[in-house]
Amino acid sequence: MDHQHAHFTEFILDPMDTKTIDSKFTHEAKELSLHQGENKMHTKENHQQAEFYKELGKIIKQYDDVILFGPTSAKAELFNIVSKDHLFSKIKIEVKETDKMTEKQQHAFVKNHFSGEVSI
Repeated sequence: MDHQHAHFTEFILDPMDTKTIDSKFTHEAKELSLHQGENKMHTKENHQQAEFYKELGKIIKQYDDVILFGPTSAKAELFNIVSKDHLFSKIKIEVKETDKMTEKQQHAFVKNHFSGEVSI
């Protein structure tokens, strides 16, 4: 995950499927907000980021065990938000720093994490 996209891969046997959730604060929205003033842009960006994390939280609530991974600080920001909410207290959530991955690499990472298998 990063600040613009989150990829959800459910650990199931084959075939694994990935769903993508996108932040509504796109580059175009940022440019438009910037023309209206930098302060307004930051306010809109913070609001959109909060909405993005709220949407991700709704999905996380459906699981007992979750791993957040990716190359940016977004995963830690999301973890800090959900950690403060008692509704997530029974969900095991781990955070791992990774490089940017292809979908195939993400599937192997998820499979390895939840099954303990070493995959290539």
